[in-house]
Amino acid sequence: MSKKVVLGFSGGLDTSYCVKYLSEDKGYEVHSIIVNTGGFTNEELEQIEKHAYALGVKTHTTIDAVKGYYERIIRYLIYGNVLKNNTYPLSVSAERLSQALHIAEHAQKLGAEAVAHGSTGAGNDQVRFDMIFHIMIPGLEIITPIRDLQLSREQEISYLESKGVKMNFAKAMYSINKGLWGTSVGGKETLSSKGMLPEEAWPTQVTKTGTEEVKLRFEKGELRAINGTEYAHPVEAIQALQAIAGPYGIGRDIHVGDTIIGIKGRVGFEAAAPMLILKGHHALEKHVLSKWQLQWKDQLASFYGNWLHEGQILDPVMRDIEAFLEKSQEQVTGEVFIQLNPYRYQVIGIESAHDLMNSKFGKYGEMNTGFTGNDVRGFSKIFGNQASIYFRVNNQSNGND
Repeated sequence: MSKKVVLGFSGGLDTSYCVKYLSEDKGYEVHSIIVNTGGFTNEELEQIEKHAYALGVKTHTTIDAVKGYYERIIRYLIYGNVLKNNTYPLSVSAERLSQALHIAEHAQKLGAEAVAHGSTGAGNDQVRFDMIFHIMIPGLEIITPIRDLQLSREQEISYLESKGVKMNFAKAMYSINKGLWGTSVGGKETLSSKGMLPEEAWPTQVTKTGTEEVKLRFEKGELRAINGTEYAHPVEAIQALQAIAGPYGIGRDIHVGDTIIGIKGRVGFEAAAPMLILKGHHALEKHVLSKWQLQWKDQLASFYGNWLHEGQILDPVMRDIEAFLEKSQEQVTGEVFIQLNPYRYQVIGIESAHDLMNSKFGKYGEMNTGFTGNDVRGFSKIFGNQASIYFRVNNQSNGND
């Protein structure tokens, strides 16, 4: 009886090779699975399923993980205003973890003896998949034909042609990975340290002109309404905002980052909805949270984003930080007003019942109602008391000799 292997399958060249290699050369019973994190239409998923069966898989499973992806990962990225290197909303790294978790769960369910993925040996994904599998399904063999055999694209094509596989082997000029939380774009311009992707490389073309204002309503840190229209789930609100803002060319950039395996890399991305949500949410938080809430959130969220990017979603410290982030959102309710223009946006302001910028307690630079000038005199002396003692003890009245 053949051993069962669960293969993470996208329908592309690498995973198509894996099906043929594992089933015909190695004798495995291949069970393919695709985890949709918002990057595929129903029609595309149907075509991928047909392709999988044509290659010879025993079963093919499609997982709709979009809402689970939001609940398990994205909402915490929003709570933390997470941007890797102050630039990148973790579009691909976050969804890879969601996919790895579902693949591992599927392997457990089927009682598989092995699990496989099509990662090469050159990027972050191999570490993310392997690590999740080691933790969730310890002892199962992890098979990675493309990495292990060090195959070139030409070798894969030649092999599939020899097996009679008919598919489009033409390599697109730009590699596109689309998901709920943004789309990555790779091309020749991102392979060196200088260069910007040309207009035609971006999946969403700029078709809107002029100015448009959007009103985002957050409830306890989650986007729930746009321009007065309420959505049953934040996923629907994210998708609606993407449809509004994407055609302005908002959220385009190139991220330069440190990979898990120690090299630096560049990747283009477009993420109109994620960028507006993160910046709008952050603007609201600056009004409704205290100084120390904001500071500790920044520190914990920075660690959370980096650790997530490196595949460590199952580390128990992540649950601790998520608990902090969720608790911090209790007063993050209100509306954010953002002006959209081609290639740029501007946060205009917020309205919230929890706004701490309240004229009842004073106006910055003009007047205050909660204390007097004499109160400030005394406070200033006490607040700087230890520094004053330090300079006196060390015979320094100020910072100069």
